[in-house]
Amino acid sequence: MIQFTDELKDKLPFLDNSVAQIAFVVEDLDLAVENYYKIFGIGPWHFYTYQKPFVPRMTRKGETTDYAMRVALSYFGKMRIELIEQVKGDTIYTDFIRDHGYGIQHLGVLVEDMKSALAQAEAAGIAMVMDGAGFGPDDDGHYAYLDTEKYIGTTIEL
Repeated sequence: MIQFTDELKDKLPFLDNSVAQIAFVVEDLDLAVENYYKIFGIGPWHFYTYQKPFVPRMTRKGETTDYAMRVALSYFGKMRIELIEQVKGDTIYTDFIRDHGYGIQHLGVLVEDMKSALAQAEAAGIAMVMDGAGFGPDDDGHYAYLDTEKYIGTTIEL
């Protein structure tokens, strides 16, 4: 792990926002939801499939791509829990499963201005490794994953 310096943190002011989400990559989403409910009482769950055409713009390492993932979202207290089942395509989830197996894959941080946060990350030398955009009621939904594993041991999602 590379030391995450104060200078780097100063370049990424959005990291002052608290972690809003913990995400787990799971092998079987339905079984994972059932187990999280039985063991921890987490629920109700909201289910989504992130794929085209629901998410019209998808990139991976700066290139247009096509992938699919099934997602379940719930809360454990104030913390949002996301369970992700990789369905198709080359994604950060396939990399994670190959390198680590299943488990905690990223932490989510809420940002008010995605464009600004991504510009700050790029200026700090932190790459966006995958994103999806153009979904939701106003087509302004956007998620992006930053390559922060070498600094904090996991990926950050904005």
